[in-house]
Amino acid sequence: MTSVDWAERALADVLHRVAVTRAEVGARFPLFADPDTGLWETTGRGSWTGGFWAGLQWLRARHTGDEADRAVASACTARLADWVEADTATRGLILWYGTALAVSDPSADELRNRAAHACLAALDPELGLIPWGSVFGGPRLLARVDGLPGTVPLLASAGVEGATAATSHLHRHIDLCHVDGSVVPALRFDPATGWQPCDDPPPGWSRGRPWLLLAVADALHQPTTMQWNHQRLAATGAELVTPPTGLPRWGVPPADEGQPDGPKDTSAAAITAVALLKLARVPGPRADEYASRALAILDHLVTAHLTGPTGARPAGMLLNGCYDAGRSVAARHELIWGDFFLALGLAALTGLIDIRTV
Repeated sequence: MTSVDWAERALADVLHRVAVTRAEVGARFPLFADPDTGLWETTGRGSWTGGFWAGLQWLRARHTGDEADRAVASACTARLADWVEADTATRGLILWYGTALAVSDPSADELRNRAAHACLAALDPELGLIPWGSVFGGPRLLARVDGLPGTVPLLASAGVEGATAATSHLHRHIDLCHVDGSVVPALRFDPATGWQPCDDPPPGWSRGRPWLLLAVADALHQPTTMQWNHQRLAATGAELVTPPTGLPRWGVPPADEGQPDGPKDTSAAAITAVALLKLARVPGPRADEYASRALAILDHLVTAHLTGPTGARPAGMLLNGCYDAGRSVAARHELIWGDFFLALGLAALTGLIDIRTV
């Protein structure tokens, strides 16, 4: 089969799974599903993953063209509104991915605009970034790489001032989190000692590098201006796509590089594939390499980790994602953001979406 053939089949399975999940969870938001039964752990407000569930609903609506699916997607997005004023840098994950795929939906557009300006207001000018925030407990003044993806394009949508804030937020994180080719996932600001690395997430966290790479790829698709420093972003992206020694180039990384025999994390691979597809759409000498690597990762995920139409489990489950290896939470499960990024990559391969705009 051609890449489009297998990608279309896999995308259909994942988006059918969306309908099955929707019937199971109702108005709640799915987080992760048991790998044997497919039953979901859910949350009432969506936590930091709610935007991915809304995004999957919009992908399904695009795929089916069904007005009923559009209505459900719109209603799901509307339930994210409480996060606009929440003190968290994960508003990018929630409110960019929850709205970016909406088409001709004024309420989603308005929500995205409100979220962009709320993020702009949250920028700390002295720190040069939006702090991690207090919503999920723990220290507020953190710089974390998962406070980058979605936030960069969300801020950039708020005009010139927003683009300036997005530039500061991203480059300050690169300054802090990208050290000698390695990624420091989180740092805490102490007024007396400055920025200090955190133990959690650990330095070898599987999603640290992919989240930072995705934010860099998003920035490279913003309008070319001097403030974005595209040369630095391209060089940072090139370094980030080179995996550390001993890690798989094409496959699924361990949830923690310090435990190579521990759980794997397919969601990290799916995020990486989407980032590579975005980088492949930036003109440059490595565009073909990035596209080839993205295709290989998506093919591996579909072939080795996606449930098919036969067997006891529902079709369209991306297995072997790891929610939190350190706390042994959902260590080999289906994760809602893993499903989302796999579906997003497959949708790009099949031409359902333009990957540069999501």
